[in-house]
Amino acid sequence: MGINTAMKPKPYLLTAEGYARLSSELHELRTAGREKLAERLHHAFQDGQDDDFVDNAELEAARHEQSFLEGRIQDLETILSNYQLIDDLKISKDIVGVGARVTVKEDGFDDEEMYQLVGPAEADPAQGRISDESPLGRALIGSKKGDKVRANAPNGLITFNVVKIEY
Repeated sequence: MGINTAMKPKPYLLTAEGYARLSSELHELRTAGREKLAERLHHAFQDGQDDDFVDNAELEAARHEQSFLEGRIQDLETILSNYQLIDDLKISKDIVGVGARVTVKEDGFDDEEMYQLVGPAEADPAQGRISDESPLGRALIGSKKGDKVRANAPNGLITFNVVKIEY
């Protein structure tokens, strides 16, 4: 009479663009990625037999790449098997939520910066996509235009002014 009390893990929050990007990456890794790696492994194995080296650095590197590729495929499959599109969430458009593009200005600086809040699975700070679970992301969630938010950074507490919110 056991009841399954295991809860389904929280879904990964994805934008429609993020879903498309991750789906495309998964397809690419499963097809061309695996094919290129199979060729590399084959050549490295052949070279290793020809050279009679017990220690084949190229074969070891190819096996390491295979491990990384299969791990990434597994990660993507996990994400894409349990996701929720941010667009489907019912979010007030005048407060910052996941999916928002937020323009902020750091206290003491004139330059404005724009970030899109996304789930951790598609965060890429170099591309302006920050996780809602990052220090700045957590600080921005629920704020409104004109609010001041404070976030912990490696150099200490930083204050940002929310300039604009777009969805």
